[in-house]
Amino acid sequence: MPIIKSRAKLIEGFQIVVDDEKTHSLILDLPKETGTDLGPTALTLSVMSFAGCIATIFILMAKKRRVEIKDLEINMEAEKPDDSNMIKKVDFILTVTTDANEKEIDHLIRLTKEHCPVGQLFLHADVEVDYKVKIERL
Repeated sequence: MPIIKSRAKLIEGFQIVVDDEKTHSLILDLPKETGTDLGPTALTLSVMSFAGCIATIFILMAKKRRVEIKDLEINMEAEKPDDSNMIKKVDFILTVTTDANEKEIDHLIRLTKEHCPVGQLFLHADVEVDYKVKIERL
């Protein structure tokens, strides 16, 4: 079974460098009210990871099904109520430029939702996820 590793190391204040113990790293921080806003918060990074996962899995599924995708963009908003420390709802718009028909794109969305590991984490955390799809033609 593959193991995914990560390390978090304090730089100063609330600046934390996180890495995969290989070659990739980034800085997390808190907003200016508390930190220096040098990087996203860990919670923001989880939302960014979700958007990136949807995009990656969608493209993987399209390639497997030999569907040409010219362009893809995910715009995501996550709601975290003031009285909670958790995300309760995520809305995203997937905009895809393709000649594929709507039925094929719907199938790709279904496959993406099934295979996106970050999306599965949000699902199991009982986060409500709503999405819209915009198809732009080549």
